[in-house]
Amino acid sequence: MKRVLLRGVLSASIMGLAVAPLAVPAGAKPADPNAVATTTPIKHLVVIFQENVSFDHYFGTYPSATNPAGEPAFHAKKDTPTVNGLNAALLQHNPNSSNPQRLDRTQNQTCDQDHDYTHEQTAFDNGLMDKFPETLGATGSQGGTSCASSQVMDYYDGNTVTALWNYAQNFAMSDNSYGTGFGPSSPGAINLISGNTFGATCGKLSDEVYGPVAACPAAPGTATPGSPAAQGAGTVFGDPQPLFDKCDTRGTAAMGGRNAGDLFGGGITWGWFQGGFDNCNAAHTAIGAPAPKKDYIPHHQPFQYYPQTANPQHLAPSSAALIGHDDRANHQYDLTDFWTAANSGNLPAVSYLKAPGYQDGHAGYSGPLDEQAFLVNTINQLQQLDTWKSTAVVIAYDDSDGWYDHQMSPILMQSQTSVDSLTGARKCGSNAAKVPSGPSGPQQARCGYGPRLPLLVISPYARENFVDHTLSDQSSILRFIEDNWSLGRVGNGSADGLAGSLDSMFDFSHRNDGKVLLDPASGQPLE
Repeated sequence: MKRVLLRGVLSASIMGLAVAPLAVPAGAKPADPNAVATTTPIKHLVVIFQENVSFDHYFGTYPSATNPAGEPAFHAKKDTPTVNGLNAALLQHNPNSSNPQRLDRTQNQTCDQDHDYTHEQTAFDNGLMDKFPETLGATGSQGGTSCASSQVMDYYDGNTVTALWNYAQNFAMSDNSYGTGFGPSSPGAINLISGNTFGATCGKLSDEVYGPVAACPAAPGTATPGSPAAQGAGTVFGDPQPLFDKCDTRGTAAMGGRNAGDLFGGGITWGWFQGGFDNCNAAHTAIGAPAPKKDYIPHHQPFQYYPQTANPQHLAPSSAALIGHDDRANHQYDLTDFWTAANSGNLPAVSYLKAPGYQDGHAGYSGPLDEQAFLVNTINQLQQLDTWKSTAVVIAYDDSDGWYDHQMSPILMQSQTSVDSLTGARKCGSNAAKVPSGPSGPQQARCGYGPRLPLLVISPYARENFVDHTLSDQSSILRFIEDNWSLGRVGNGSADGLAGSLDSMFDFSHRNDGKVLLDPASGQPLE
């Protein structure tokens, strides 16, 4: 399939989105990211941050799909490169207690697997990668569905995650990208924006925060935001909710130190746009799911952990023209605000998009078909904007959900704490010199890199049908932002100082103006 140049605008009914532009208030001057100097032709970066998928879970057999009758077919181009995936030996004689099995489209709903920081290290078993079912596999039942521990080994192919495979055919993907550390959603989200899960100033010890920190205030969401706090002594390794958020329902944590928001200053427009941010109780039900899931999930919103970038009361922007600017929303928005800005010709320079819960791909309440609809509708619409010619979309994931991946991650950051188990009890390596360090000394409980995750770049400047083998991690996205807008590094122990570059996924000397427009239900090209 070649990128096709289409004229005109797809109808809102096809796109599944409202596309009518909203007027900028009279007298207001929209932001112009094109006027800000960048080191590449990319003036607009859109990071779509999805949930809980390992590389092998979505791309293990790429580019070979089974193509059974009744499912969308996928046929790879003849020149498609292979990936470091599930070869015949891993499929038929896996070192784990069960072999990987293909999941089809009727299995959009699966059980949520164990993806605990410690347990993931145990499953890795010092690099043998052979303890997934007994360590991470879900058992019992979830929402009335019986869970088999062997399911943790299973994978989808191009007949279900069809859109993602088609994007890989036409743009660039990586088969060597990892979570910055082990563990669930909160650490992954925090690593995306700061490259550092160390610095918690308060939180719940034992299963959420490691280190000597005080308990957070009992009334979540009531804390007052303000200037950046100094890094605390705790490391987030579990899933506490962010202290500065009125939608919190349980234990919280707060972070000190810097994140990407501190680097942008007043000259670069940016925002985190999340489904349900304007209504804590809004909920939807995914295809085949047993119950609705709230659209807004607080611990998926990393900027709400930091006092300087939080919007605790979820205040709406003062006007459409101020989306992306400094105002009462403090750069934290509902997902609808993104389209208000984008369709008004005011697309921010840096946008982080978080799908509503039922479309974020998280096993147990979402699935690949709902996720596909969100991804395709979003990317189809972005390609219709005048700004597409200078836009790059990065599709990335917060953690693996515990799903099997055969590739041992390189361990660039070691840790020796009670919650580590990669190379033995209390050990993620044994070299104290390899423990990350910041201004206050060692930063423990940051064992990483963690599991391998999907990473795709979709852009007129992305290499076509390209598989990148460059080592990268979640903080490589932060590094791209820092380098493209010449912002410097977050520092203070951030993994951005180690992160590999995403530049090899681009060809900045050539712009392809074709469009790849897909059907949100099938993932196949629109004719």
